[in-house]
Amino acid sequence: MVDDTSVLIEGPWTHRFVGANGSRFHVVEAGTGPLVLFLHGFPEFWWAWHDIMTEVADAGFRAVAIDLRGYGASDKPPRGYDGYTLAADITGLIRALGERSAMLVGAGAGGMIGWAAAAFHPKMISRMVVLGAAHPLRLRAALFVDPRGQMAATAPILKFQVPRYEHALTKDDAAEVGELMERWSGPAWTATPEYADYVAKCRVAMQIPQAAFCALEAYRWVFRSTLRLQGYRFVKAMQTPLTTPTLHLHGERDTAILARTAQGSGRYVVAPYEWRLVPDVGHFLHREAPSMVTGEILRWVKTTP
Repeated sequence: MVDDTSVLIEGPWTHRFVGANGSRFHVVEAGTGPLVLFLHGFPEFWWAWHDIMTEVADAGFRAVAIDLRGYGASDKPPRGYDGYTLAADITGLIRALGERSAMLVGAGAGGMIGWAAAAFHPKMISRMVVLGAAHPLRLRAALFVDPRGQMAATAPILKFQVPRYEHALTKDDAAEVGELMERWSGPAWTATPEYADYVAKCRVAMQIPQAAFCALEAYRWVFRSTLRLQGYRFVKAMQTPLTTPTLHLHGERDTAILARTAQGSGRYVVAPYEWRLVPDVGHFLHREAPSMVTGEILRWVKTTP
């Protein structure tokens, strides 16, 4: 039986649990200095950042990687997977960690949450690095205007809308998690031993009781909200231009969020914004090109505001 202890991997960091926004979050911390908060994507957990966070810590920062609500060893409440609550989780964690603001690094779904957190709580997010995630409004537009592109790329997760699909996701030791990761990754990475080890860890983490249900609930909210008042309000709120300096990295071979979808995100940022398309990598830039990503993160967080 898989349980929370499967993600409590030892290393040059400290595991602890922090209460924020009504839930308990598993946080992994290293170093001291200005706070850099790392947000993983789907179908990952905090381990997505284990090597990058230690290098950021060694460079003079307080690096904290978390398990998002519903993932890993964090709480798995049945509700709270809407864009508002997920953004409030992040700002609540910043306060709970004793800080007034933080620099965010988010990948995939974590990047989407980062966009929302910076839009709703701009004073708390001083700088941001987004990997493999379009601005939510850019993604929403692409789903309608690019049916053969972004809508087709999104087809694998349309199945997540099926009730109780979490049982299919975790079947055969979460085999579908591995299939999705291979589909979204660049071919150079999938041929490496590091890829096989990483996918194995993600498959185990997704088998923690309720983790798959919680992970899918966030995707279900995205689609359900398009027909509800809450979704309309979210879209209106996200139209506020971002005042957070943002570095946007995207894999040229990303088949989950297409590069052409993400590239228009800069129109929603009035602060300094940099876009970089990374050749020969897919959706998981932080794992496919960790040295490059680490260098870009350090360059951005060390830049004087």
